[in-house]
Amino acid sequence: MALVDWSQCPAVESVPGKVSGAWVFKDTRMPVATVFENLEAGLTIEEVMEEFAITREQINAVLRFAATSLDAPAVD
Repeated sequence: MALVDWSQCPAVESVPGKVSGAWVFKDTRMPVATVFENLEAGLTIEEVMEEFAITREQINAVLRFAATSLDAPAVD
């Protein structure tokens, strides 16, 4: 499975000591992985927004970035 290079996504950040350096939405403590985990578990985008107090724009930004990254040709 391809890995996403979140360092290239302007909507997220990883700060040492903040949520153990996990990739989070900028200026939050909300891990990006939580969005994917909850969508995979069957929550809707609206439910994720309500449950975790993040915006549709934030969610769409990471979904678009992940989709674009995974569509990119593999680098060997």
